[in-house]
Amino acid sequence: MKKVVLAYSGGLDTSIIIAWLKETYGYEVICVAGDVGQGEELEPLRDKAIASGASKIYIENLTQDYVDNYIFPTLKAGAVYETKYLLGTATARPCIAKRLVEIAKAEGAEAICHGCTGKGNDQVRFELTIMALAPEMKIIAPWRIWDIKSREEAIDYAEKRGIPLPVTKKNLYSMDRNIWHLSHEGMDLEDPWNEHQKELYHIVTAPEDAPDKAEYVTIDFEKGMPVAIDGKKMGSVELLTLLNEMGARNGVGIDDLVENRLVGIKSRGVYENPGGRILYTAHNDLEYLCLDRDTYHYKQLVSQRYAELVYYGQWFSPLREALDAFVNDTQKTVTGTVKIKLYKGNCTIAGSKSPYSLYDTNIASFTMDEELYDHKDAEGFINCFGLPLKTRALKLKK
Repeated sequence: MKKVVLAYSGGLDTSIIIAWLKETYGYEVICVAGDVGQGEELEPLRDKAIASGASKIYIENLTQDYVDNYIFPTLKAGAVYETKYLLGTATARPCIAKRLVEIAKAEGAEAICHGCTGKGNDQVRFELTIMALAPEMKIIAPWRIWDIKSREEAIDYAEKRGIPLPVTKKNLYSMDRNIWHLSHEGMDLEDPWNEHQKELYHIVTAPEDAPDKAEYVTIDFEKGMPVAIDGKKMGSVELLTLLNEMGARNGVGIDDLVENRLVGIKSRGVYENPGGRILYTAHNDLEYLCLDRDTYHYKQLVSQRYAELVYYGQWFSPLREALDAFVNDTQKTVTGTVKIKLYKGNCTIAGSKSPYSLYDTNIASFTMDEELYDHKDAEGFINCFGLPLKTRALKLKK
């Protein structure tokens, strides 16, 4: 019997795909569930997958790999898609897909299957990773093939086959969670005029319900990587987990946006990103101190392109790897400490310092030493800098 490896979450889509693969192709189905820190006990998926018809299931702990090799490189790049989205789902998909490929090869499977819809970004992220790492592998995307057209129809399909489901027709929010974020889409959110309700939150305390007293936290960075909280060194997963807790209880990290999907559709989503919002705010502030003007400005261009590559599913692309080389070089001096103030949804800078700081009080101060900067020097600089404008104005006057 030929084998197929299925990216399995135990959710609505992948719950019915096991039966569909067997009925449609006669495949032996091997499930792979990737733990990227979604905060759920995945062991119950083992019995559920087998009961649904799978021959085997791998439950893989990918959290450390995800944080170290996907989240933190994206953080160092300062990559944010369309100024708000911190790429929580976009970074997790290549991490999971890479493991799918490894298991498919080990099992001798001829195909890999995913439950992504034909309207979303995730289908691209999974499939581009598979193409890059296993170009000979067959890819099956049921939502682009079968006759099921809605989540309601998917529920009917499952109920006819006695497949247990985690959702009902009254609660059809599409959610994706990992250690970096939790996203919400669908239902009343599909109308951008509808204000999202605080009952939606699963991680973050609503800002209006957060404590009335501000909380402060210091974050130490070494070469762009966060390494300590309040002076205590800790591993990457422990550090991010702690910042998630701090941000969540203070209402930090809620983003509501209408984004441009790769397939050309606009979609509306609400994201909970407490630890991520803190880290991005702190890292960017440290770069203000440590990077020269031209490098910082050019890195902003790189950050935008990097975010697009990640969002578009091009993690395993030569360009993304090349941009990493540039980013890592800029981070050589991004070492220091940033103090953050957390208060009712706000995440603001309360102080920063670095041994590589390019900020010089002697030069910046209004009472500076004339030997370091002579005010008269500015006159010649302005005359040269403004000469093209002056020349053009004279020509226009004539």
